[in-house]
Amino acid sequence: MNLPNKITLARIFMIPLFVVIFYLPVIPYHYLIAAVVFVLAALTDALDGHIARSRGLVTNLGKFLDPIADKVLVSTAFILLLTEPSVFSAPFLLFNGAISAETAMRITAGVCVAVILARELIVSGFRMVAAERKLVIAADKLGKIKTTCQDVSIAVLLASMSFLETKVGQIAALIGLIFFFLCTFFTVLSGVNYIVKNKQVLKESD
Repeated sequence: MNLPNKITLARIFMIPLFVVIFYLPVIPYHYLIAAVVFVLAALTDALDGHIARSRGLVTNLGKFLDPIADKVLVSTAFILLLTEPSVFSAPFLLFNGAISAETAMRITAGVCVAVILARELIVSGFRMVAAERKLVIAADKLGKIKTTCQDVSIAVLLASMSFLETKVGQIAALIGLIFFFLCTFFTVLSGVNYIVKNKQVLKESD
């Protein structure tokens, strides 16, 4: 197994560590530490891809594992955030928001996460069909923007959870929410663009 694939596997093994730290309040600032673990895991995505391309180490195993590792990491992070919905309503404390507004925000966050996960599943299925038909689909800028917004929103929201009772934590949560809604927007936009640009994948064979 080459170096890029080992890095990808390391990212996969970091996911359960991330989950454990998230749910261990006995660890001081465990949410902040979980955010650091997430950021490190996300950075390995860029690292393994760069090494694979620059050294000519691209393999079928890497092509298979890399997107799976990315999707499992991001999906796990969003699901964990939904189990602690206070992070989505904390920004309302800055404006003395009503409970009804907080509840609406939590519901909205749940819908957004459902949309994000649905998009990832649809695109994964789309890629499987493309692979069966021997069609190569290149990554585009919208997808990269989506990934960046996802990583930033998750990291900032996670880090803010250790300080939600403070103004700093609430402001951080607000910034994380802004990126969260941006990533939802780019998730939908990039997904639609991805399918429209590669609609030949869905055409029936002659």
